[in-house]
Amino acid sequence: MLAAAGASGSWDWEIAADRLFLDASFAELYGLPSEGLSRGFPTATFFKAIHPEDRARIRIAVAGMLAGASLFSKEFRVVTATGKVLWMHGRGQCHLDADDEPVRFTGLLVDVTERKRTEERLRIAQSAGGVGTFEYSDGFATVSVSTEFCKLLGLHPADRLPVRTINSVVSEGALSLIPEGVQTALPDTLSGEFLIRRGEDGEPRWIARRGEVQREADGKGYRLLGVIYDVTLAKQQEAALRELAETLEQRVAAEVAERRHAEDVLRQAQKMEAVGQLTGGIAHDFNNLLTIIIGSIDMASRRAAPSADPRMRRSLEQAMKGAERAAALTHRLLAFSRRQPLDPRAVNVRDLLEGMSDLLLRTITEAISVTIDTAGEAVDGSESGLWMVEADPHQLENAILNLAVNARDAMAEGGSLRITARNETHSGQDGEMPAGDYVAIEVADDGIGMDEATLAKVFDPFFTTKDVGKGTGLGLSMVYGFAKQSGGGIDIASRPGEGTRVVLHLPRCHGGAVEDHGYHQDHAESGRASETILLVEDDEDVRRYAVGALCDLGYRVLEAANGSDALDLLRRGEARIDLLVSDVVMPRMSGSELAQRAREIVPGLAVLYISGYPHDAIMHEGRLGEGVELLSKPFTMQALAAKVRESLDR
Repeated sequence: MLAAAGASGSWDWEIAADRLFLDASFAELYGLPSEGLSRGFPTATFFKAIHPEDRARIRIAVAGMLAGASLFSKEFRVVTATGKVLWMHGRGQCHLDADDEPVRFTGLLVDVTERKRTEERLRIAQSAGGVGTFEYSDGFATVSVSTEFCKLLGLHPADRLPVRTINSVVSEGALSLIPEGVQTALPDTLSGEFLIRRGEDGEPRWIARRGEVQREADGKGYRLLGVIYDVTLAKQQEAALRELAETLEQRVAAEVAERRHAEDVLRQAQKMEAVGQLTGGIAHDFNNLLTIIIGSIDMASRRAAPSADPRMRRSLEQAMKGAERAAALTHRLLAFSRRQPLDPRAVNVRDLLEGMSDLLLRTITEAISVTIDTAGEAVDGSESGLWMVEADPHQLENAILNLAVNARDAMAEGGSLRITARNETHSGQDGEMPAGDYVAIEVADDGIGMDEATLAKVFDPFFTTKDVGKGTGLGLSMVYGFAKQSGGGIDIASRPGEGTRVVLHLPRCHGGAVEDHGYHQDHAESGRASETILLVEDDEDVRRYAVGALCDLGYRVLEAANGSDALDLLRRGEARIDLLVSDVVMPRMSGSELAQRAREIVPGLAVLYISGYPHDAIMHEGRLGEGVELLSKPFTMQALAAKVRESLDR
């Protein structure tokens, strides 16, 4: 009978005698000897195999039976003699004597392990899939629900929830999640989507309901069986698609405008690359020629007797000015194409501007008032004191001077020129500059200004608003290239009749670089006869000029036309070489390769590069490599003397 009912065993507890009588199935489950069945076992045997986590709960339930409760129905775990954990459902009742005192407690122990495991698998599946289940019978005030059902609605986990509690989370005015009352018109299937506000946090979510309506045979009652799951993401995507469809035309016109902008940026980049390649192609040879021209003029001027014809001196001066203008043109092209060699270091902008003040005053006419303000307060007033910047100080001086000259030319009738510096922090959202700290150097005038059409072209190479012969159109282009190559940016604003404001943004220096304080001018210094220089230059005319200049400065000079010849001189060791002066771009062996191999022969040998276009040989991301010394072509004897002396002393 018990086996047919699926029971695992039965018990009969004689309370007064404290004896527990079990059948064979119960004894086998607890690992008790079968020969003791007729004598019974102590009552404690019942609790012995109950799982420790359930033992206290079952003791309390049994105590309730002894205190007068009539029925016992509990599920709990037992641990078999082999260590296996099984789920049992104990059902029993208490028997009373004539005085209503409990005398016996009998019951059945049913193995429900498989059902419990099925429920656990269902719970895990519901949790993993985000599906909650419910069952509701018509006329009842509560609903049987799963843990995931409660979680989806933000309600405290429970096996049953009041109908009103469930429906209270549904947005006002919507249909009930669980239909209440007489529902004669209910369809056979449940569906619908409900906007709810979760009970625990009030978060709005969309919930879908799916299920069936099972009607009683007499047609007077029903049961609802169904599931709910979260469809918020699908609803959001649906709304996004609807918005996309509604604004498709505007969007197409716009991700188009964006394409045109990207194409413009690409064309600009291609133009920059083309200019850079063109500039690089001509810079090397052109600057070699200019070195010879400038050097020859410089030498002739130095050697001209004081009594020489003044017309000859004027001719030499005019030739030098023309050559210097040609050199500046090449330099500006390199700057615009971001291929000039930069030597960035920590620069004190306040000292640099103050050091340039005399030069600016000489450059700007007396009809224009010049104001320099380097108080350095941040825009939001949060910090005072101007930050250091990381930039090439000489190129920064040139950039500021170019901006000042442009401002001067825009105020032919006089006016005011204001140069200010301040700290700024950029978020990087506009894409023009990386996020970070910058120092903004602003050059503003109250001159004639520019219209929008002119503003759109001011950074283009060779574009100028000046009369023929009064400008190359490379001033702002050079400043633009310098700012970008330095990791910063440039802004310009102008209106006709109201002046122009140009802001140069340079990245803040956080230390680690050599500080350079301000404006510098080269001063020729004589060499020492005990110092020997090895000059390597493949262009014979440039080499002849440089050797002559160094000899005139008092140095002992050895020369070589290429890297191989230079290495042979070093290997022979005929003289102690104090400084290697080498061109960068040479056939078969570059200047940087020569320097590396030369230092294997003479460890620690000082090196000075000379080049009109160093390109990547001694540069990294547009900047001179660490410890690299460079003298750009064309150069005067004065510049050569200063750089050689600096390299030797360093």
